[in-house]
Amino acid sequence: MKNTFKYIIRLVVLFMAFSCSNSSDDSPTFGPTELPDAIQASFDFTISPSDPKVLLLNNTTEYYLPYTGVWDYGNGSSAIADGAGVKEVTYDTPGRYTISLTVSSDGITNTISKDIIVDEIGICLNAVCGSVNTASLKGAATTFSVGTITRSPYVAAGGKHIEILKNEFNNLTSEYEMKMNIMYPSEGNYDFSAGDAIVGFAQANDMNVHGHALIWHNATPSWVENFSGTDAEFEAMVEDYITTTLNHYKGKVRSWDVVNEAFEDGTGHPLRNSVFRQKMGDDYIKKCFQFARNADPDVILFYNDYNMASSPTKRQAMFNLVDELGDLIDGVGAQMHISYNGPSAANIQAVADGTVSRNLKLHFAELDIRANPEEDTSLTSLSSDRANAQKDKFKEVVQIYNAIPLDNKFALTVWGVRDNESWLLDFWGVPEWPLMFDEDYNKKPAYAGFLEGLE
Repeated sequence: MKNTFKYIIRLVVLFMAFSCSNSSDDSPTFGPTELPDAIQASFDFTISPSDPKVLLLNNTTEYYLPYTGVWDYGNGSSAIADGAGVKEVTYDTPGRYTISLTVSSDGITNTISKDIIVDEIGICLNAVCGSVNTASLKGAATTFSVGTITRSPYVAAGGKHIEILKNEFNNLTSEYEMKMNIMYPSEGNYDFSAGDAIVGFAQANDMNVHGHALIWHNATPSWVENFSGTDAEFEAMVEDYITTTLNHYKGKVRSWDVVNEAFEDGTGHPLRNSVFRQKMGDDYIKKCFQFARNADPDVILFYNDYNMASSPTKRQAMFNLVDELGDLIDGVGAQMHISYNGPSAANIQAVADGTVSRNLKLHFAELDIRANPEEDTSLTSLSSDRANAQKDKFKEVVQIYNAIPLDNKFALTVWGVRDNESWLLDFWGVPEWPLMFDEDYNKKPAYAGFLEGLE
């Protein structure tokens, strides 16, 4: 049994302490006995140097008392009792596997799980597979979902738009039809029809759905902005809205942005003084996350915001909020509305590092890369030099995301399919080409940059 020597030493120390404490009336006394830390499971793994389909598992759990361990290799086999030495497990079938080790000691049990990816060649080193299908974005990205946005009229109309959705993407977000002003237009009256159309399309085509967004100050219906009841009644209304929405989409929507863009851009990045903050208090975000967690314990919950890479101070404000939310939050949505010339790779990496260090999932959300941040109104087309610079930036973003640990990966969502449909055209009012397909649905160099980022 492991750690037997540590156990014997522990008993000797306890015996000596007991003897000393009873040696005489004036012997030194000891303070309250400290309870030992509970057992924590731990393991690591490597790929066999002689067979790429064989995983070598090593139980690294350390505990001062004897314990038992049980493995679940995630391949459908029965649980296997742990023993001395390294375990060799063969994975012949491509797919994603969750490996778990459960350890028990003195009635206390703890489990740790890790995921691996297997392709036709074998187990993927660092979850990056070599035999990728470069015929599509989703085929090439073997370790995370590739997403984009759509609208209910788009999926109803069919044509080239949904052809690209089906071929290239496996994670779908409603551009604006799964927000409060659309889903809850008047008090007591819900309208999920637009969201249902998008979710139904996704289900029919084996795509995940990311819900965006339950609470956003810019998508608040007027009746909520002008709510006439008490603050307690307002909070109860918000809880009902979140609960009703998550119950409606339970089992159909994989994840939700619970709160979107709650921080101001000014000095100190205070919380926006939205109606939710005014009526529910400064802790309204935590309350909303709790409502969502209560409604659907299995859904993945994100906080989503912009300028996480370009503003270190706003990034820190976001991480401070995340730390306060604790177990209520599962991931960070970092909007990637960026330009071909910035922010720097180091600042994008800082977003990834801060998220990974907190053991959260990272969603590179709302990716588009401006090719005309100079706002030159005389431009009529995208130059080859600028297209290649944009391609390099797409590659950089994907490389950074693809390098994070598998457990922290979730999705990389591009905010639009073709250039002429981008929100940036109206927002900036200047010529812009920020996406991977042109207005005729032709692949741009940016598309190749995305694929190169996975190599």
